[in-house]
Amino acid sequence: MLRMVILPLVVCSLVSGAASLDTRSLGRLGGIAVAYFLGTTLLASGLAVALGFIIRPGAGASALNTQLELQGRPAPLLPPPSRCLRMMTDPAVLHTSARAGEFLSWMNILGLVLFALVLGVALKKLGQEGEDLIRFFNSFNEATMVLVTWIMWYVPIGIMFLVGSKIVEMEDIVLLVTSLGKYIFASILGHIIHGGIILPLIYFAATRQNPYRFLLGLITPFATAFATCSSSATLPSMMKCVEENNGVDKRISRFILPIGATVNMDGAAIFQCMAAVFIAQLNNVDLNPGQIFTILVTATASSVGAAGVPAGGVLTIAIILEAIGLPTNDLSLILAVDWIVDRTTTVVNVEGDALGAGILNYLNEKDKKEREQELKEVTVEAVANNKSEAETSPLVTHKNPVSNTSSTADPESKESVL
Repeated sequence: MLRMVILPLVVCSLVSGAASLDTRSLGRLGGIAVAYFLGTTLLASGLAVALGFIIRPGAGASALNTQLELQGRPAPLLPPPSRCLRMMTDPAVLHTSARAGEFLSWMNILGLVLFALVLGVALKKLGQEGEDLIRFFNSFNEATMVLVTWIMWYVPIGIMFLVGSKIVEMEDIVLLVTSLGKYIFASILGHIIHGGIILPLIYFAATRQNPYRFLLGLITPFATAFATCSSSATLPSMMKCVEENNGVDKRISRFILPIGATVNMDGAAIFQCMAAVFIAQLNNVDLNPGQIFTILVTATASSVGAAGVPAGGVLTIAIILEAIGLPTNDLSLILAVDWIVDRTTTVVNVEGDALGAGILNYLNEKDKKEREQELKEVTVEAVANNKSEAETSPLVTHKNPVSNTSSTADPESKESVL
């Protein structure tokens, strides 16, 4: 039900958001958002690589394939990296995931984001002629949010069945978790550090406000992210809670959150980098500085346009492994526990989007107050200066207003020097 409203929500919210912001604000906020997204994703990638070298989840785990009876399983049905990149941006392409026989497809969210932004700016440029269409998108967006409100009543039941079904599907979850325990622990620890410490510190440094109070109003979106493993499916509830519980301006949230759900993948960057380090250690490969740099850059760049769907990061891991020359066969191990790690991955993804919206809202409000203060300072009320008028020239005779005190003065004192 949440995925049902993604398409109208993304398009309508971005069109109305872009149309409601002036071009100068749009460019400024967009620049800050891009810097925030790239910076936090790089930090997440670096954290994952560092934890991978400290914990060493793949050390001594070469027997995992035999333990989990995955040795005879065919290699993952992954297309070449170039085709992977095309699939991330082509909605018409159906591709096979690493789970044999499973087909996935997703809409071209990145293309929708770019189109909606450009359309919103174009409608703003039209002026009066574009007002009717802007009002249409605003009304459509509000109607979609009403649908989201209705859907949220069903969320607790849906979460129970989504998580329960995954647990029941596992044949031997104890063996799986104990065999890959170090990898699971390292990945989730990276998510806890990044989502619980690093991102809140960035928010506090930018706003000087309590980040945990901000996050407290987002319990429902976090639960939805944990259950669905989809940033896109969490977008409707995230918009609703950010606006209603945390007071973020609708123009900001509806502009930045759809973009963040597409290009900001901090949790996925941790998961992908940890998987790359894990597979390298599994194959007794010592990563050199060049390969580490390649992992960081590839994970950050691949997050842009990655699909916000369950197991959507698997293709990105394949791209990273190809880039550093590691085999992709071991992705079967990652997929065996992907459903566990992917839940905390999605929670960190949407948390980064929400805190980014909070930071942009604070900066926008601060900028607005500064502009208002400047206007107050330059507005000076003009007051006539009678004294200066009376002293324009000593050669002019002025008639002083008659008063009791001046009437007794010498009449000659009122005459000029002439």
